[in-house]
Amino acid sequence: MKTILTFTLSIFMLFSFSNCNNSKSEYSEKKENESVSLSKEDLVKRGEYLVNTIGCDHCHTPKKMTDHGPIPDMDRRFMGFPATDSIAEINKDVLGPGKWILLNNDLTAAVGPWGVSFSANITSDESGIGTWSFEQFKKSTTEGKYKGMENSRPVMPPMPWESLNLLEEDDLKAIYEFLMSTKPIENVVPAYIPPPAM
Repeated sequence: MKTILTFTLSIFMLFSFSNCNNSKSEYSEKKENESVSLSKEDLVKRGEYLVNTIGCDHCHTPKKMTDHGPIPDMDRRFMGFPATDSIAEINKDVLGPGKWILLNNDLTAAVGPWGVSFSANITSDESGIGTWSFEQFKKSTTEGKYKGMENSRPVMPPMPWESLNLLEEDDLKAIYEFLMSTKPIENVVPAYIPPPAM
C-alpha cells in the first residue's frame, strides 16, 4: 500500500512541477518555422521515444499489480480506462481544496473537484484516436479540447496538456505518427462524470 501511495504521489508531483514553466524556450522559438524532414519510419521512432520519455503509459495504459507496485500492462497499451471496469464508491469527504485527489488502482481514472475523469484510448483503433486528423490531435494535446474539436468541453485533469503545448510541432507529428502505428484496441472509455453526478 505504501508503494502504491508513493507511486501515485510521484505521478501528481511530476504533473505539478511540469507546469512550472509556461513559456517556450528560445530554442523552440528559433525552430518554430523550421521543419525537420524525417522519413515516416524515423517519425514513428522519434514519436515512440517521446511517448516513452513523457510517460503516456502512466495514465493511458492499464496496470498489472506486482510486489513492487503497478506496472503497465503492455498487452493493453494505450487503451485508456477499460470499459469493462467499474470504479469504487467515492468518499466525497476526502475530496476538495486542501484534501485529496484520488486515482483508481491502475491509474486510469482520477477523481477530484472537477469530477471523475477516465484516461482516453489513444490507440489507433477507431474507438481511440484512429480516425483523428493530426489537427484534432494537436488541438486536443496543446489546447486541451476534448477529441480535438473546437467547441468541445475541456480535456480533464490529470492530462497535462498545459505542458504538452510546449512541444514543437515536429515532435507532436512524431507522437501522432507513433500512436497511429500502435496496435488498435477497441475500448470505448466511459464519459467524464461532472462533480454533481459523482
